Amino acid sequence: MAEERMLITGGQRLEGTVRVSGGKNTAVAVISASILSRTPCVIENLPNIEDVNVSVETLEHLGAKVSWDPKAGVMEVDASTICRTDVPLELCRRMRASSYYIGALLARCGQAQVPLPGGCDIGRRPIDQHIKGMRSLGAVVETQRGVVNARADKLVGGDVFMDMVTVGGTINVMLAASQAEGITTIYNAAKEPHIVDLANFLNSMGCRVKGAGTDVIRIRGVNTLACRRPYAVIPDQIETGTLMIAAAATHGDVTICGCIPTHMEALTAKLLEMGARVDERDDAIRVRSIGAHRAVTFKTQVYPGFPTDLQQPMSALLCTATGTSTVVENIFESRFRHLAEMERMGARVRIYEQTAVIEGVPQLHAAAVEATDLRAGAALVIAGLMAQGTTEIYNTHFIDRGYEHLEDKLNSLGAKIWRTRE
Repeated sequence: MAEERMLITGGQRLEGTVRVSGGKNTAVAVISASILSRTPCVIENLPNIEDVNVSVETLEHLGAKVSWDPKAGVMEVDASTICRTDVPLELCRRMRASSYYIGALLARCGQAQVPLPGGCDIGRRPIDQHIKGMRSLGAVVETQRGVVNARADKLVGGDVFMDMVTVGGTINVMLAASQAEGITTIYNAAKEPHIVDLANFLNSMGCRVKGAGTDVIRIRGVNTLACRRPYAVIPDQIETGTLMIAAAATHGDVTICGCIPTHMEALTAKLLEMGARVDERDDAIRVRSIGAHRAVTFKTQVYPGFPTDLQQPMSALLCTATGTSTVVENIFESRFRHLAEMERMGARVRIYEQTAVIEGVPQLHAAAVEATDLRAGAALVIAGLMAQGTTEIYNTHFIDRGYEHLEDKLNSLGAKIWRTRE
């Protein structure tokens, strides 16, 4: 069977209104936390993406009963029938967030056997801080032949000092600590919006989490967690940013509804610096752009700094900005691979270790390119929208991991995108 490709005819100005989907990063955290509940959970506003589908397969493997309506974005999870504590390698390879089941299963069942996670190849993503956190709560954790084996007769709250800011590590410790005896304090915790959303979900089940959104989080564990009402996950911060960048890249006029503007402040500042216009309402952002964009410099940082997940789409926009832009990637060491693909389209790029120097060109040109990871795929979509001619993108499965029908949303704004296996 021929490989699926995404084709984009560039040069179309995006105009109109589009609604952002629920957040990928918060969805996978909240779904894994649902197994902590002693009553059925209803989770709303979930995106219809591959990572959510893998989460469903994982829950069903563990023995949970799952009802998933992709069109409505609603999932019901009944974890009362869980009968296993292992996650198969095949599922772990497909989703980085499979590591969250270490903390969730440890809290629910007192043990977990989870292979080291996969996901996108964007650099080293060790889980040593996850393991350190579990051990701080009294768990015995060993890694043998690529499988993390964790067990604990009783989890006891304590101080967890993260050597580095880690979103996944913070989430995993929060899950384990939710049913630990006493108070757990996480120092140097991640502050991302999906950390706050997970804390809100745990609190809705009866846990007591304070400080989420700051670098010190305190969790008072409880014996029993129970869902009492449906919980809606927050909008996707990275999809919002991708759509904002697409609007600017096509010199369009797009209003993105159902988002949280305060989550986008780092990107908004850079788009304004480039010369785009950004207007905010309570739950909407309008991006307008006329004329050439100015080159800018930015560094990726932990939240609330410029997110690494938007570095790749943003660097595509910079390929046609007037002047020379500098991008420093401080989070992952292999997150410039997409720039080699953009050079096929006429981009001028020089890379020095973790710094990319992008010299703007007047026009990108269509080419056959390959997505190397999720956000690289989004970056190539942006480049395709800007390019002259029809761009072919291979490895579209990466895009489907984290974006819900991205081409449909862009086509509703005037883009010309379709898929083919010919």
